Amino acid sequence: MVSGPDRPAADKIPSLSIFAIVMLAPLPFGSVGPVPIVTWCIVLGVALSLTSLCSLDRRHIVVLAGVATIICAYLLVIHEQVSLRPFFAASLADRVWETAANALDAKFEPSVSMIRDQPLLALGAPLAAILSLLVGFIVCVDRDHAHRLIRVMAWSGTAYAVYGIAAFFIDPTRVLWEKKEAYFTVLTSTFINRNTAAVYFGSCVILWLLILLDRLRRNLPHHTTPSLTRLIQPLRRLQGAVVIEFGAFFACLVAMFLTGSRAGVMLALLAAVMALGLFTLKSLPLGRGPLRLGLAVTCVVVLLTEVLGAGVLGRFDREGFAGGGRAETYRSTLAIIADHPWLGTGLGTFAFVFPAYRGNDWTSWGTWDRAHNTPLEMASEMGVPLAGVVVAGWVGAFAVMWYGLWSRKRDHIVVIAALSVASLAILHSLIDFSLQIPGFAIGVFALVGAGLAQSFRSDHGLATLRDPPSTAVS
Repeated sequence: MVSGPDRPAADKIPSLSIFAIVMLAPLPFGSVGPVPIVTWCIVLGVALSLTSLCSLDRRHIVVLAGVATIICAYLLVIHEQVSLRPFFAASLADRVWETAANALDAKFEPSVSMIRDQPLLALGAPLAAILSLLVGFIVCVDRDHAHRLIRVMAWSGTAYAVYGIAAFFIDPTRVLWEKKEAYFTVLTSTFINRNTAAVYFGSCVILWLLILLDRLRRNLPHHTTPSLTRLIQPLRRLQGAVVIEFGAFFACLVAMFLTGSRAGVMLALLAAVMALGLFTLKSLPLGRGPLRLGLAVTCVVVLLTEVLGAGVLGRFDREGFAGGGRAETYRSTLAIIADHPWLGTGLGTFAFVFPAYRGNDWTSWGTWDRAHNTPLEMASEMGVPLAGVVVAGWVGAFAVMWYGLWSRKRDHIVVIAALSVASLAILHSLIDFSLQIPGFAIGVFALVGAGLAQSFRSDHGLATLRDPPSTAVS
């Protein structure tokens, strides 16, 4: 495929758009407001319309077909929730409309959604995420763009980390120009929630770790068994670049620990170890060196947790891994699902529906506008069948990337980065709502798109949509 200076100028707009949005999405309070969400959707929509499918081969088209199937299922459920004339007879209006009509002695046009048109208003965040995945996928078929996306996310994360650290020591009670409503004693940077900040900076730690490892690998002698001594030797020749990149890595690491998030920090460290393990298996010759290196990394992780993670360990002692009423919330959410198993209560209605299901056996403190478990919340709002389709989509994405990791002979760093960051995001979404925050989700979905695009090695016998088999190159 064409790359570099021969690429038409118009083809650069989608790549510049996705890079800019991944860089800017965390800035306005994690993009949780309607203005940034609408802005990102418009920009990504325009970028998608300008992308060219000429660089895709048949395997890429199959992936796009899978994504299109999920989008169609999502839109079908939205239609059934808001339409006054649903397609299916089983799409019965929620009983709450009849109860309200009797109580108020008024007539209402009932719908499946418990709040009319709320699914349309709440569609922005998932739309931005899926557009980010599509643009990232098509743009990052070009390996240069895929590697550049990793660096854009890593460097922008470093900038937010430096700002967050400075703000934490100057005035931790503010996020940007606004007064915080909570988390006065921890770092949140430009995010409102510390848990989202933790997994965001944890993702940047993973990216910087892979960048540093890849730089060191390229400067090792070929067919050399890795050891700590041999890995340190290239530092003498790459002192300036390595010191700067290690400084960025350390800034993201410090910012992650200063969030004080229990699950966010621990899962990020686990995902970093996963990234290191995959990189070692794919890029370095095996021997006793990797075993010693793995033991050394484990010791470093424990040491960092002890030195920088005092607040995190303290919260583990007090609250365990994921306390704070989550178990009770999950039981109440399951009750919502049991009452609305097929089409849910309507996208974006959880905060309005949950109080009616909130149990009497736990504290009444706090407003629960999230289920702190993204799959459960999706099942309660959109129904079990659609939640199953989305879960199947994620399983398929991981399967494609896992296949790509073991089938490709080079460019492993993109797929490893996507696998590790996606694993962190998915695991954290089981106990929190980080993937529901556009400022984090946009970057994750763009990275997954890049990982999917780079999961297929070049096959000269497989034609692209533009080039004949004899000229197809990667």
